[in-house]
Amino acid sequence: MTSVVLSIGSNLGDRLAHLQSVLDGLGDAVTAVSPVYETAAWGGVEQGAFFNAVVLAEDASRGPHDWLHRAHELEDAARRVREQHWGPRTLDVDLVEVRDGGREIAVDDDELTLPHPYAHVRAFVLVPWLAVAPAATLTVEGRLTPVDELLAALDPAERDGVHHTEHALTVRTPR
Repeated sequence: MTSVVLSIGSNLGDRLAHLQSVLDGLGDAVTAVSPVYETAAWGGVEQGAFFNAVVLAEDASRGPHDWLHRAHELEDAARRVREQHWGPRTLDVDLVEVRDGGREIAVDDDELTLPHPYAHVRAFVLVPWLAVAPAATLTVEGRLTPVDELLAALDPAERDGVHHTEHALTVRTPR
């Protein structure tokens, strides 16, 4: 059984509906979803604020590249356009990590790098992830590290830039 941690974000159009489309598209594979947070854009491109969340899902039939393909299908359904690296987007679905039977899977090829190479420095990933998995760990530079330690190591301004909203996403299919 593979499980995945997905970081989802949107800063164009109906941001909340774009995030909800991920849960709807994954259906009963979703096992948990974080609260929705609002954050300034990351990466140096001037643009509007993002809504962000983390989704946990599992599916015995999916490997890492299957999860990536599904993430791209969800982005395509939201009419994501890839015009500018780290630019504005209707929907961004990033694989943070994939596990098989609890073992973290490492991938480094032309299509996919796992664990996600920037997750450990992005408060907008770590804060919502901890909200749904307080004991989460991530391998960084060959060392399995608790996510709360990764978050604590970030600049306080980075952490303080992640704002909890009153919005919520809904898992529509009971498990």
